[in-house]
Amino acid sequence: MVRRALGLDRDHEGFAVASLHGDEAEAPGLNARETAQLRGVRRFGATGALLMALGALGAGAQPVLQNPVQGLRLLGLPARMPSVALTLTMTGSAMVVLAWLLLGRFVIGTFRGGSPVRRLTRSQLDRTLLLWIVPLAIAPPMFSKDVYSYLAQSEIAARGLDPYAIGPAQALGVDHVLTRTVPTIWRDTPAPYGPLFIWIGKGISALTGENIVAGIFLHRMVALAGVALIVWALPRLARRCGVAPVAALWLGAANPLLLFHLVAGIHNEALMLGLMLAGIEIALRAIESPPDVRFRLRGSPAERRALALLLAGAALIALSATVKIPTLLALGFLGMALARRWGGTFRSVCAAAALLLAVTTTVILAVSLVSGLGFGWLSPDTLGTANEVRSWMSLPTLLGLGTGLVGVLLGLGDHTTAVLSLTRPIASLAAAFVALRMLIAVLVGRIHPIGALGVSLGFLVLLFPVVQPWYLLWAVIPLAAWATRPVFRIPAIAFSSVVSLIVMPNGGEYAPFIIVQAAIATILVCGSIIAATRNTLPWRADTGASDGTRSGDAYAEVP
Repeated sequence: MVRRALGLDRDHEGFAVASLHGDEAEAPGLNARETAQLRGVRRFGATGALLMALGALGAGAQPVLQNPVQGLRLLGLPARMPSVALTLTMTGSAMVVLAWLLLGRFVIGTFRGGSPVRRLTRSQLDRTLLLWIVPLAIAPPMFSKDVYSYLAQSEIAARGLDPYAIGPAQALGVDHVLTRTVPTIWRDTPAPYGPLFIWIGKGISALTGENIVAGIFLHRMVALAGVALIVWALPRLARRCGVAPVAALWLGAANPLLLFHLVAGIHNEALMLGLMLAGIEIALRAIESPPDVRFRLRGSPAERRALALLLAGAALIALSATVKIPTLLALGFLGMALARRWGGTFRSVCAAAALLLAVTTTVILAVSLVSGLGFGWLSPDTLGTANEVRSWMSLPTLLGLGTGLVGVLLGLGDHTTAVLSLTRPIASLAAAFVALRMLIAVLVGRIHPIGALGVSLGFLVLLFPVVQPWYLLWAVIPLAAWATRPVFRIPAIAFSSVVSLIVMPNGGEYAPFIIVQAAIATILVCGSIIAATRNTLPWRADTGASDGTRSGDAYAEVP
């Protein structure tokens, strides 16, 4: 029973998780009518991104001090009309989400009919993605104020202080220009990020000083570099798994969660995921290539190249862990894939673990010491900083909050904290068991390491004590390169669409009546646009292709 639970019985059939994957056949390019519709979808999404950028001048996560548009007659107008600014941003967000769903009709086909008859090309998707990213890349920060915490923590490091020991209020002062915009909950907490990210921020702070706008711009450049790595690695990983590269890019890189929270929100998950995926791709080139990966003094040039690729890929993954530590999980699956290549024995597992542990230790020691930040980022207090937030998207936290509320309603008192002290450790053990199960599945060859990593990260996110909307990308992006079945894609599309629209663009809260007004206006505007473009954009599944073939099967059923 234990062997069956862990997946050690090699003869066990019907591994449920592996059924999420299926190879996707190649498809020809779009015909003339579909290409024209694609251009319309591209412009529709770009218009939405422009509306978001314009609305962010008043409804974005603006700094308390050094707001560059404050007092300006034209650019400062949205800030003086909060209802209008929020309406513009919400309408633009809805248009980008709708455009993304429409774009899916040219990528993944129908869920009932299988693969699409025709599929857009990689260059068409790249141009679309670039056009949607540019307005958000020059807009003020949206959906989160975390970038101001980045700036404050970077300034602490630039002053030679320890960002893992003190928060912005103690290190810089409550009235400091960088502290004023940091959310109150984070002003007294140390930095929860790894030394690579703080080191990069330290360099940014040395260049920009207390200039908030310049600091935001450079941090966004770092986030865009991470997005570029995701766009580079994701289609290559998808090709390894037999998945259409444009399908992986559409669900992973063009996902509204990525556009809104990694580009517009400037979260460091962009750099973390970009380094992790690039490292996996480079390492798999060695593991899945014909030359054997061995330490041999007289190895052939091909063997030495394979070893160099493996070490470089592992180093990139270790670097990603020095941004945020959860990506260390990727090294486990990489090690199991390597151990399987070496025979799948216990000895090979130990050898692969020793090799990757040596690489990881070297990278972490080098970054921690050379940056001058030390090892405070590995302390339990630092790693548990995010637990200050009680997130309803976290299953153990939601269970604890619900149980505490029931206790209050029954007159038994508020026992939320006590319940959370039980649910969170149990959830952590469950996530660890799933990860162990996936590691063994990779070792025995039941599942590709990309799929196993995505599933493990998915359970980790859902069972994590704190879940932010953009954390879903930890799982969605790797799984986009492997999982193709509707049982994965339909929930992933639905969750990405809904979660993208529920976070306020200012990273905080609005008065309820302003939200209601903006929501009603957004529904009316989007409904009018849909009615006006019903014959030019592919809102309906059966659009009637110009070449005389039925094109309904070429599109997804979701609008």
